[in-house]
Amino acid sequence: MTIRTTAVRVLAAASALAVLAACGSSGSSSSSGTTSGAPVHGGNLVIARSQDSQSMNNTTVFDNESIWVFEQMFQPLFTVTPNGKGVQPLLATGYKVSSDKKTYTFTLRPGVKFSTGKAMTSADVKFSLDQARAAAQGWGYIDSAIKSVAAPSPSTVVVTLKYPWAPLLADLSLFSNAIVPANYGGKSETQFYTAPVGTGPFKWDYWHKGSALKLLRNPNYWEKGKPYLNSVTWTDVPSDNTRQLQLKGGQAQVDEFPAWSTVASLKSTPNVVMHLFNSTRTDYMSFNEKVKPLQDVHVRRAISLAVNRSALVKAVLFGNGKPANSLFPPQVPYYSAANQGLQYNLSAAKAEMAKSTVPHGFSTTMLVPSGFSDWSTVASIVQSELKPLGIKLNIQQLDPNTVSTDQQSLKYDMTLTYWTMDIPDPDELATFAVDPAAGSKSFFTAYNNPTVVKDTHQAEQTLSTSARQALYNTVQSQSAADAFMAFLYYSPYAYATTSGVHGFFVTPLGNYHLENVWLSK
Repeated sequence: MTIRTTAVRVLAAASALAVLAACGSSGSSSSSGTTSGAPVHGGNLVIARSQDSQSMNNTTVFDNESIWVFEQMFQPLFTVTPNGKGVQPLLATGYKVSSDKKTYTFTLRPGVKFSTGKAMTSADVKFSLDQARAAAQGWGYIDSAIKSVAAPSPSTVVVTLKYPWAPLLADLSLFSNAIVPANYGGKSETQFYTAPVGTGPFKWDYWHKGSALKLLRNPNYWEKGKPYLNSVTWTDVPSDNTRQLQLKGGQAQVDEFPAWSTVASLKSTPNVVMHLFNSTRTDYMSFNEKVKPLQDVHVRRAISLAVNRSALVKAVLFGNGKPANSLFPPQVPYYSAANQGLQYNLSAAKAEMAKSTVPHGFSTTMLVPSGFSDWSTVASIVQSELKPLGIKLNIQQLDPNTVSTDQQSLKYDMTLTYWTMDIPDPDELATFAVDPAAGSKSFFTAYNNPTVVKDTHQAEQTLSTSARQALYNTVQSQSAADAFMAFLYYSPYAYATTSGVHGFFVTPLGNYHLENVWLSK
């Protein structure tokens, strides 16, 4: 998201019917997981990031910077495998499914406690899933197939569906379905999320908004011997240059998303490890369809056709990526390589403008977060590429947190955003992106094509792999033709760490498990 999620090679019907995928490993240019010596306990990890979190409420928030924090505190019944292609048990140990594929009985992991020391039971699971599916303005849509959740015994949870649902296990691995204490431990929802409690490896310490957020080691964590770290702190450092200086100076041990222009030099920097993890990240240029003339499909197509994606990959990513052709990234099941999307074609762009309501051009504004040098470069290139169409593009740079809020409130003309998969199924991304009623206003664009919406939801209830593929092919091709966003490029996850950081690994979905991270003494 600044938004996100990923996939498996068809966890579609398989996820709803079959055996859990085995744990695998996804590659990176340099894996900090391969280290000599046994892990040691202690140390305080500092992650310097470009913008602050928005909220710790896992059922309503949309930004990655929040998600990656509260995933260290909250855990769902299942989690994504390291290769991003399946799910495996986490707070559940297994399940049984009825012959009509509408009733799932889950067995909970014994001995799990919240960070308060209180045992987790099925009552907590039922409460959490009920709250998650009731979140009309958040991620409730992901659980729309659930009819009821029951807790017949402390260690058993029964989920009854309205109809067979292909991505159920993948959906249950989503962060919004993580388990919190029943009735929020006696607090109101608002009170609870100011100092949240979960079963994860870390627990709440403080959040100085706009500055730093800190979690402490959870002494009641159920996985023996973990986590290794005493604490993790995420600092809010919008400037690419400042984050890199802090990494080199030892004030931070992880630089989240260093500028692509610095990747080559970081690879040869002493005591720094430059990681390029396999990814499901897709960068987009969004159009607000509530703003004239961007509700005109010909205008949106013209802009999308005028963007030279290969040039962006070269100039922005320094070759570390590929042009995007689809709403879906290639690692997602049901991605269609045959769908070419709208690629660079200036003649076709001019033809679309000629058909539009503004054939001679217009002025508009692109909203860009300050401090993001890569996106500033994208904006400058697009500004130049739109001039032959008579489009004057003004670039407005604001604080990253303000930009995120304005995007979600549709207070922009054009903007840049990205997505990474959270689950190994296209279900989350497709609904988030194209359904205006899903709580995200179609990726905060106000896009609405009834055919695309219908096919997206039909795919969720279709257990046949081939039939789901056909539906998602339509979703990809039609959403590209509607140009509700310009699909720009796919890129790996770039993280720079100090050489003393071990076990830091980012899955293709963007998830990372900090319980596995340790620091050299």
